[in-house]
Amino acid sequence: MAHGRLHNKVAFITGGGSGIGEATALRFAEEGAHVVVCGRRLEPLAQVVARIEAAGGQARAMQVDVSDEAALTSAIEKTATELGGLDILVNNAMAYSWGTIDATSTADWHSNFATSVDGTFWGTRAAMKRMKSKGGSIINVSSICGLLGTHSMAGYSAAKAAIINFSRAAAAEGASNGIRVNVVIPAVVETPATAGMLSDAGARQNTEKLIPMGRVGQPRELANAILFLASDESSYVTGAALPVDGGRSAVLTTAL
Repeated sequence: MAHGRLHNKVAFITGGGSGIGEATALRFAEEGAHVVVCGRRLEPLAQVVARIEAAGGQARAMQVDVSDEAALTSAIEKTATELGGLDILVNNAMAYSWGTIDATSTADWHSNFATSVDGTFWGTRAAMKRMKSKGGSIINVSSICGLLGTHSMAGYSAAKAAIINFSRAAAAEGASNGIRVNVVIPAVVETPATAGMLSDAGARQNTEKLIPMGRVGQPRELANAILFLASDESSYVTGAALPVDGGRSAVLTTAL
C-alpha cells in the first residue's frame, strides 16, 4: 500500500459513505492515499473508514452537508491544513427530485442543484485555491442523464449537464497551475440509490437490454476510472468527460 499510485496523496471525497463514493475511497486507500470521506450521515462514513483502516490504510470521516457552502469549504480547508495539503478532490455527492416538469415546484427544481452543482462549484473553488502551489486533480461525477433526456428527471438531468460544462471551464482555468479537472459519466450502477429499481427482475432486465455490455455497472468499475483520472497516469488529461457506462451512451438502440 505504501507504494501505490496515490502514495502520500491527500484525497477528499464527497458522498463517500456508499456507492461510487465508498468504492472510490476504498480504491484510493488501496493505492496509498490518505482519504477523507464526507457526507450527511456519520455512521456509513465511519464504516468506510473502519474498512480502510482494517486493511492498513489511512482515512477519516467528516460529517458535512455538501449543500452547505460554509460547511463544505471549511471541511476542505481543515483537511488541507491538518494533512499538509490537498491533492485530489472527488465531487460525487448528489441529490435529486423526481416528477414531471408541470408538477415540479421551484423548491424541488432548486434542490437538484444545491448539492450536485453548487456543491461541485464550492468544492472545486476551495480545492483550486489549495492546489495552486503544486497542482492536483479534481474529478466530478456526472450522469448519463446529463447527456440524454430522462422523463420525470428534468432537474437532475439539467444539474448533471451543468457539471460537465462547468468542469471544462474549470479545466481551462486550472491548467496553468497544474490542476486537472475531469468528469466521469456513469449510467446505471448498482448502488443503494438504484437498489429499489434493480431489485425488480423485470426492471433490471429492461435496463440491461439497453446496455451493449448487457449488465449494469459496479461501483468499483467507476472507482477504477476515477482512480485513473486522480493518478499521474492521466497527467495529460484535463477537460475530459469519460462515459463509464457499458456503452449505453454510445448507441441509439442495441441488438435484440
